[in-house]
Amino acid sequence: MLDLLTERFGNTLAKLKGARKLTDKVINNALRDIRLALLEADVDYDVTKRFLKRVRERALGSEVKRGLNAAETVITIVYEELVNILGGEKEDLKRGAVLFVGLQGTGKTTTIGKIANLLKKKNFKVAVSSTDVRRPAAMLQLQRLSENVGVPYYGFEEGLSAVEIAQKAHARAKSEGVDYLLLDTAGRLHVDEELMQELRTIKEGVSPSEIVYVADAMQGQEALNVAKTFHEILGLTGVVLTKMDGDARGGVALSVRESIGVPVKFIGVGEKLEDIEPFYPDRIAQRILGLGDIQSLVERAQEAISEEDAQVLSSKVMAGDFDLNDLREMLKMIQSMGPLDKLLAMIPGIGPKLKNVKVDDRQFKKIEAIINSMTPEERSNPRIINLSRKKRIAAGSGTKVSDVNKLLKQYQEMKKMMRKLKGAAGLPMPKFPFKF
Repeated sequence: MLDLLTERFGNTLAKLKGARKLTDKVINNALRDIRLALLEADVDYDVTKRFLKRVRERALGSEVKRGLNAAETVITIVYEELVNILGGEKEDLKRGAVLFVGLQGTGKTTTIGKIANLLKKKNFKVAVSSTDVRRPAAMLQLQRLSENVGVPYYGFEEGLSAVEIAQKAHARAKSEGVDYLLLDTAGRLHVDEELMQELRTIKEGVSPSEIVYVADAMQGQEALNVAKTFHEILGLTGVVLTKMDGDARGGVALSVRESIGVPVKFIGVGEKLEDIEPFYPDRIAQRILGLGDIQSLVERAQEAISEEDAQVLSSKVMAGDFDLNDLREMLKMIQSMGPLDKLLAMIPGIGPKLKNVKVDDRQFKKIEAIINSMTPEERSNPRIINLSRKKRIAAGSGTKVSDVNKLLKQYQEMKKMMRKLKGAAGLPMPKFPFKF
């Protein structure tokens, strides 16, 4: 996500490291590179122009702050202005009937399922319904998604119009005390008057708390132009950007708030129901500048790992007396947080280096298979594992004796490292994944 911008900004800011003062030449060179980076990432031209103007004005009026060099001063200014054009602060979805609109093929129905899943995890009462009377398959898709998520799907008798379905769903949601009613709407391959009139009628019929446009981030400026049309007719209150995991440019994310005046509420980062994230302007700005996203990493850890389990394992690791049972639990915890490459990309300085690195999560499965092939006694006391035991473990896990040897060696190295750091204030990240 945002790989191109992260790479370009990193190269630009690296050139500033040798500068002692923020001279006109230094600033102009940096802004020229930033301008090219933004335009190459398909950021709206007018948005780019205004962004650079603000950065220039602030940079020319700045002295290199005490304790910072010229590069760090510029990074601070660029970061703050990036946060501004991204929207400033995260904006939550307002409770009530939320109308999702957009063209066909942007992932609107799937997005509703993802958001329903996210809201349910936050203990909100959620229901979904579809007003797409032209495509029964769309209704069926949303119904199946609702079943997977575990939220009610409001279906009604055939022959009702889109606005009648919306009104009946809205009335039922109110009677059942639903926090969020997520309403799917019909899409088109392009904007037409019939679609817009239907959406206007639904808006008048249910007075939604939000009208959210779902856009394919990979369409860049085209998605932005269509969003402007929807906003002029319906008055959008938010945008969801899908396929951000496959969009190397990401310019639309930087253009929406400043160009249209509405915030990005969520971003889709994969195909699974869990692959959606609330949009945090400050965290996105940090990712663009290669500063990582520690807040999101911590939140993922808190969702996947109970505080009690984390405390128990942490105590063993810090004491240096954890065994292979504990190592197995550690690996399971890491896997439950999501794909390893996405986790590593959240660590400051790591993300940009992973551009051409393929992180194979299957290595975890391989390690787990080896540990599972051991007896309880062997997992608790690996020192008893001799050659004959290694052969049995390798055969049972479908690996080689050399794989078992490498795992045991790396396990011992981890124990030694933890013992050396016992009582230290900080703990470096273990070397994952194990390599074979």
